[in-house]
Amino acid sequence: MRFPSFCHKVLSRAALAAIGLALTSASHAQEQQTFKIGVIGFFSGPAAESYGVPTSNATKMLVEAFNNGSAPAPYATKGFGGMKIEYVLLDENGGATKQVQELRNLYQREGVDAIVGYNGSGDCLAVAPVAEEMKKLLVMADCGTPRIFEEANYKYVFRTSAHGIADNVALARYLKSRNIKADRINLINPDYSYGQDARADFLASMTKLYPGHKVQADLLPKFNAGQYGSEISTLALESADIVYSSLWGGDLQAFLLQASPRGLFKKTPLVLPAADHAFNSMGAKFPNGVIFGARGSYGLLAQPSPLNDWFVKTYEATFGKGVVSQGSYRTAQALMGLKQAVEKAMTKNGGKKPQPEEVADALRGSEWDSPGGKIRMTLADGHQAVQSMAIGRTRYDATKKSVVAEDIQQFAPECVMPPAGMKSQDWIKAGFPGARCN
Repeated sequence: MRFPSFCHKVLSRAALAAIGLALTSASHAQEQQTFKIGVIGFFSGPAAESYGVPTSNATKMLVEAFNNGSAPAPYATKGFGGMKIEYVLLDENGGATKQVQELRNLYQREGVDAIVGYNGSGDCLAVAPVAEEMKKLLVMADCGTPRIFEEANYKYVFRTSAHGIADNVALARYLKSRNIKADRINLINPDYSYGQDARADFLASMTKLYPGHKVQADLLPKFNAGQYGSEISTLALESADIVYSSLWGGDLQAFLLQASPRGLFKKTPLVLPAADHAFNSMGAKFPNGVIFGARGSYGLLAQPSPLNDWFVKTYEATFGKGVVSQGSYRTAQALMGLKQAVEKAMTKNGGKKPQPEEVADALRGSEWDSPGGKIRMTLADGHQAVQSMAIGRTRYDATKKSVVAEDIQQFAPECVMPPAGMKSQDWIKAGFPGARCN
């Protein structure tokens, strides 16, 4: 059937209107696109106060600043390349088996575009191969064990912070540079992957820098043990020059609160690779003179920079004054690295929402500025970050009503982390070949 010419014109106008409406809808849909992130942390249990709260605080603050376009350059663009950022928090408590199932649920049911977080080394070792199998983006913000990338290769899995080797090499170098006597060492570490790795890394480093040292007490209490009376008695009986411990979270606080009244740290200096997360909660009860790290140049150990000034000022204005600890810093630098990678991928693909492999390609081998300094993805074929480290000593300042850091020493990444292609323990045992220290 042939339509009259006027009908043909009417239909043509209608078709054009429909096309225009479709284009407008597509444009509007692009504007309304979101990038959804699952953020994992210990939001309940003994580590909630020291790690979970800083993780959730930093997530809330950064996402709000990104969505509003109020973060400083180079993070001033709104959202992720114009896409609004949404996030869902998920508790890391419950063990590795639970975390594997929750990770699957986040990707499949919640539809998250990426997962950021994890503190527990055992959890990271469990979830990494699952994310890889699913071809989904996983950005680990923490986890101390170097085994993640030294025992496997990944395309979709990244860690945007240094691993525990840097903590322990920096501690050993600090002791040596300050001529601190450490011929006899007492050890107390949690009996799981992180504690075992930290113990091995520290002892290997001390073997090179303090040859002939002797281990006295070597204690491995259960993770989340909570009670350390017998261990403290053993440490008090075994005379040593230093006590080293990788206890963290609620375990570290419990150990310090139980050991301090017995005068353990008045006789023997305490050496801790990760302690800053306990400063706010313990206050004046935190021992003086502790040699400590913050698993990076964070908080009291951070070097001044406009980005760090903004981060600390905004954090304190939002959540109250106090020491901004490593959990917040590591979450922030993970989100900043992810933002840069997403936007780089969008620039390359013409502004479309990127696929996981496109973000992975952009994040691999990248570098960016963070409140804790420059982050560079140089190890594990561009999947493992290196960063500066710092060590200092604690003192409670009654005027400030806060723990402060003294005698701080900064360490370049090349001084405390192995070169590409070399396993951490092999690097230490070989005498730190290629290390460049100021």
